[in-house]
Amino acid sequence: MMPTTTPSDEILYERRDGVAFVTFNRPQARNAFTFAMYERLAEICAEVHEDRSIRAMVLTGAGGKAFAAGTDISQFRAFDSPEDALGYEGRIDRVLNALETCRVPTIAAIAGACTGGGAGIAGCCDLRIAADNARFGLPIARTLGNCLSMSNYSRFAALIGPARLKEMIFTARLVEAPEALEIGLVSEVVADPAALMSRAEELARTVASHAPLTLQACKEALRRLRPTIPPGQGDDLILMCYMSQDFREGIDAFLNKRPPNFEGK
Repeated sequence: MMPTTTPSDEILYERRDGVAFVTFNRPQARNAFTFAMYERLAEICAEVHEDRSIRAMVLTGAGGKAFAAGTDISQFRAFDSPEDALGYEGRIDRVLNALETCRVPTIAAIAGACTGGGAGIAGCCDLRIAADNARFGLPIARTLGNCLSMSNYSRFAALIGPARLKEMIFTARLVEAPEALEIGLVSEVVADPAALMSRAEELARTVASHAPLTLQACKEALRRLRPTIPPGQGDDLILMCYMSQDFREGIDAFLNKRPPNFEGK
């Protein structure tokens, strides 16, 4: 079957013998997500959820240098109101929820940078395998000076624990593939990046051969074990960061390729 794409081919989607393959396709921008890409990902998740012929889904980034390097920063230039900030984080939560609650097992095949929103997408997947050049991080404390939604804090805390999550955010460092394997952020590291997709498809076909309702029940049960975040919880934290002078400084510094000067206001 030929891939179906967004008009700009920013996300490629194809189905082969019961497995869906999603490729983030902006290698020139390290597969940074536009708002349209987030919406397309949500649409694909809804399609996969309803298509009973699909038994697994693999997500990866084109080019081998990045899974996805977060959100395209240029889109933040237009942010000037609380509605912009809350709407953005609400959009991310909605898209990630669509991925996390998708019926089928999801596998992130990660090469290169997996940061910010890209790390959020990978964190929503059921399984993560990495090439040896993979690097993971949430470096917002040294880039934009923004924050995560409460849902993302909860998701990452469940995945790697609160102490490691704090350390990653506070230091803004990137976790290399061997450490990611050690702390359980990924389940496997493939030594040869060129072999990553072959291994991802092999893994997808293994899980696709198993009882789909058992796998669906497992992923949903574990999701329900996480704390439920009430609507609006954390809005004050989002506004504190996104409406700050520091956030405007972070955007300008990032786009002009200079170090930011954060002042805490």
